[in-house]
Amino acid sequence: MSFDPFDFKSALPIINEDSEFFPLMSSEDEEEMNNQQVPDVLSILPLRNTVLFPGVVIPITVGRDKSIKLIRDANKGDRMIGVVAQRDVNVEDPEFDQLHKVGTTAIIVKMLQMPDGNTTVILQGKKRFVLKEKLQSSPYIKAEVEPFKETDFKDDKEFKAMVSSVKDMAMSIIQLSPNIPSEAGIAIKNIESTSFLINFIASNMNADMEAKQRLLETPALRDRARIVLEHLTTDLQMLELKNQIQTKVRTDLDKQQRDYFLNQQLKTIQEELGGNTPDLEIENLRNRSFKKKWSKEVSDHFNKELEKLQRINPAAADYSVQINYLELLLDLPWNDFTKDNFDLKRAQKVLDKDHFGLDKVKRRIIEYLAVLKLKHDMKAPILCLVGPPGVGKTSLGKSIAKALGRKYVRMALGGVRDEAEIRGHRKTYIGAMPGRIIQSVKKAGAANPVFILDEIDKVGNDFRGDPSSALLEVLDPEQNSSFYDHYVELDFDLSNVMFIATANSLSTIQPALLDRMEIIEVNGYTIEEKIEIAKQHLLPKQREAHGVKTKDVAIKNDVMEKVIEDYTRESGVRGLEKQVGSIVRGVAKSIALEEEYNATVTKKDVERYLGPPVFDKDLYEGNDVAGVVTGLAWTQVGGDILFIEASLSPGKGRLTLTGSLGDVMKESATIALAYLRAHASYFDINPKLFDQWDVHIHVPAGATPKDGPSAGITMLTALTSAFTQRKVKPNLAMTGEITLRGRVLPVGGIKEKILAAKRANIKEIILCRNNEKDILEIKEGYIKDLKFHYVKEMREVIQLALLDELVDEPIDLTVKEDEKPAMQF
Repeated sequence: MSFDPFDFKSALPIINEDSEFFPLMSSEDEEEMNNQQVPDVLSILPLRNTVLFPGVVIPITVGRDKSIKLIRDANKGDRMIGVVAQRDVNVEDPEFDQLHKVGTTAIIVKMLQMPDGNTTVILQGKKRFVLKEKLQSSPYIKAEVEPFKETDFKDDKEFKAMVSSVKDMAMSIIQLSPNIPSEAGIAIKNIESTSFLINFIASNMNADMEAKQRLLETPALRDRARIVLEHLTTDLQMLELKNQIQTKVRTDLDKQQRDYFLNQQLKTIQEELGGNTPDLEIENLRNRSFKKKWSKEVSDHFNKELEKLQRINPAAADYSVQINYLELLLDLPWNDFTKDNFDLKRAQKVLDKDHFGLDKVKRRIIEYLAVLKLKHDMKAPILCLVGPPGVGKTSLGKSIAKALGRKYVRMALGGVRDEAEIRGHRKTYIGAMPGRIIQSVKKAGAANPVFILDEIDKVGNDFRGDPSSALLEVLDPEQNSSFYDHYVELDFDLSNVMFIATANSLSTIQPALLDRMEIIEVNGYTIEEKIEIAKQHLLPKQREAHGVKTKDVAIKNDVMEKVIEDYTRESGVRGLEKQVGSIVRGVAKSIALEEEYNATVTKKDVERYLGPPVFDKDLYEGNDVAGVVTGLAWTQVGGDILFIEASLSPGKGRLTLTGSLGDVMKESATIALAYLRAHASYFDINPKLFDQWDVHIHVPAGATPKDGPSAGITMLTALTSAFTQRKVKPNLAMTGEITLRGRVLPVGGIKEKILAAKRANIKEIILCRNNEKDILEIKEGYIKDLKFHYVKEMREVIQLALLDELVDEPIDLTVKEDEKPAMQF
């Protein structure tokens, strides 16, 4: 058991929290306590370094296993135990013979489970007893006891004067001791019982344990009062003498001597704690500044701020703020550069090793590095890699850093809404810090890192400012040589930083910011490219991540193609990596359970590991129904195909549009119908049909919002098919914008749309003539099975898309003549 000395300063805060523990005892309480009987047998709790007196409340921290067992057992019963001080405080587990013979019965008032896991017990002493004979030693000591015989005393004037002196001296000690709270004096004043007063003061006075044990063993109350008075007299004399010395010394010391003394004490304490003194800390900052390669302007500013630090009191709050600011200036890489490796052949090998395909992107990056090698000047457009998720935009930045031998740092801009995130906070604000640009450069430790600004299209703005506008200075080669951060308060040169931005879409990027960047489109991968990426990168990465060796699992090209077509529908390879990881985990489970499995994964194994196919390979629905045409669409996750359905029903020529369409797409449908009505004779359509049949255009997947002009020619083809009941050419898809004059305009996202068409087993594609250049950028091997038709007019589209034969069950589109006779004049 461990115990901290329980004096006035530690007792009263605990006592005052709950009146149940307040240690005052009235005469009635004392009479009730004296009438209590001492049991013949008691469980004995040894105390290491204190003595419990009758009527006194003390808290103890229980640590011994025996003591914890005793307390818990007693707490379940009558809560009465015997408390005895041990003779030697160094004995961890005292035996019966190592205890004093006189102790105090105690009641367990309360048990408290402390946050550190220890158990604290509040005990109140009751009556003295004498140990007679040990009955057991395990699991804790239990002994036979008898009541302690106290000597009667005469309550005369002399005794009353002695008790009064004890109380007065205790009050004087409390007043002279700054560490003892004044509440202790109130407690002593309110004690009515003479014996409890002596016990309470004896328990809390400044005496060793042996002296307190002698007091406990003294049978006569008069003798105990006399001993307590002697101790208090000695303590009071020592306190008065100490205060006299302190007063004399205090008058002898002037302000300068006091300040010196206190500073020396503070310096000694800081050295003992392992910290730096203010003078040493300032000297360390000055020594570090000598090694920096900064300009005279920065050096003068640093020295000025350092002098300001010397004038600040180390105890002031501004001191730590100034320290943090100076340390930031020292940590920033002013003119600290890493040496570039301009071996462009090696750079090409690094890019080819890390990324399959993306030839146009790699070529532009090598051009960028070639200019940098020749000119040694970073004043060139900022590269912005735009493409769907999972195509390797961010990892391209890592590869560039590896190829150049530069530091790599990345800052995610998604959801950033506070301008201070970019420019930093002013130092006047509480909790001010530099912006994330400066923090990232500091983290890189060099003034010329490769800096990735990830997801720049997802920067927001609100009442706290517009971060995209703050980025204008960062990404402008003419301005970023003097980037100003509000916290640093100095121009920092960012012109040597190689900024590379990434985005999924350009539509949400501020035009002024977009103007400062060179856009490089990172398109999706073909199936052939995905197979190679999976073989060279994804499968080895997943094998290593799951502790599977190369010989344990292999996936052939046809099996990998099944995974790509049946379980993923994306432009990138992030979903493919997850599916490959699922297959490798299935193999790892079989290896761990020592089950039989195929090291070379088959198509049946794929379904066993991944479940039934998620996507259908052949999405094309045929051409047996009039008015259904396959279109090509672009989404933020790559290309996709969609169906435009046009149906006719008897009515008055009303147009209905469904399928969660945006305004632009609705306008395309209106233009297509208007063009068809204007050129009805050319397409051999009776104009009266438009007044006698309602038109309904629907785009399936109604829960998905759709918008854009690229479905214009698809809608016109669907309407023409519906009004002529002619079949649409099988395995045909198209994309292009239409005008009211019937011209076909180019659209974007061609590569992604072509990849989507190939996944859907489309054989022929109709495009605008101006989109032919986009097809030429795709490797010929990837589109060898596709036939492209390039058009300028809608008439060409109808000639290519519609067959001369009617559908199997055509609608009777006979024009109904007006039954009313014409008016005669």
